Amino acid sequence: MSGRIAVLIPCYNESVTVGKVVDDFRHVLPEADVYVYDNNSTDGTGEVASAYGAIVRREPRQGKGNVVRQMFRDIEADYYIMVDGDDTYPAEVAYELLAPLMDGSADMTVGDRLSNGSYGEENTRAFHGFGNDLVRWLIKVIYGFAFDDVMTGYRAFTRAFVKTMPVLSTGFQIETEISIHAVDRGWRVVDVPIEYRDRPEGSVSKLSTFGDGAKVLRAIASLCKDYRPFVFFGLLSLVFFAFGLAVGLPVVGEFCLTSHVTKVPTAVLAVGLICCGMLSLTAAVILDTVAKAHRKQWEMDVYRVIQERDRCR
Repeated sequence: MSGRIAVLIPCYNESVTVGKVVDDFRHVLPEADVYVYDNNSTDGTGEVASAYGAIVRREPRQGKGNVVRQMFRDIEADYYIMVDGDDTYPAEVAYELLAPLMDGSADMTVGDRLSNGSYGEENTRAFHGFGNDLVRWLIKVIYGFAFDDVMTGYRAFTRAFVKTMPVLSTGFQIETEISIHAVDRGWRVVDVPIEYRDRPEGSVSKLSTFGDGAKVLRAIASLCKDYRPFVFFGLLSLVFFAFGLAVGLPVVGEFCLTSHVTKVPTAVLAVGLICCGMLSLTAAVILDTVAKAHRKQWEMDVYRVIQERDRCR
């Protein structure tokens, strides 16, 4: 396979499993550089990874999003595989993830745990499946793209994708951010079904179902505001208009019948809500224009990265 390959493994207290993960990927992809970024582990994760032949670096800012941001900044390669260090994803399918990138049919591939049912069979944590389905549904409604698996930690990317990905998240919402970025920017995405296996005994998940779930939902709202401001503020405008009409129509009806307004505070509230709706609609139009300008600039950044890659070849 032509091109430099980097395997990115963000880790926090994964000493039980990281050695096997590094060993598996070095066996399957002997030509690849395997990087482990140790995120303040206290159980010797970095030392174990180094003993198994990984290139170990430290990231002091806590949170998976912070780790991924630094990985994307630091590491130079033509193709990237990102995988969790918990030994839940099979290294054997690495070539299947890379193939669509190398033949030019995809910019990001996603290790899909859900289509074949392996995630539901192995993962017994309550509400995780529901949360994944909810995020998939929200992305489909807002962006019109149906992912098979949004929250998977097993993905592969081209260099152009990685070097133009503005990572804003600090924690586990990074997978959602990457997925939304890929859809909004029109990257080609291919789902690759994989066999998921649950964590081995002694390995503990750091994911909080409700705490991190709430962060993911906030991230979706924030990214919608940034990437699709017309949708975000347009919906907000409709809410204000709806409440304004609900409050104001009885006042208008009373005035038409009696030529008097007895509920002055209600009338003021209705006017205020309608004004807020108009302001939100104005913000939607202005920010949509700004977002389109940013998207044009981003497209030029992608061209620059691709031209740099071609020159290096």
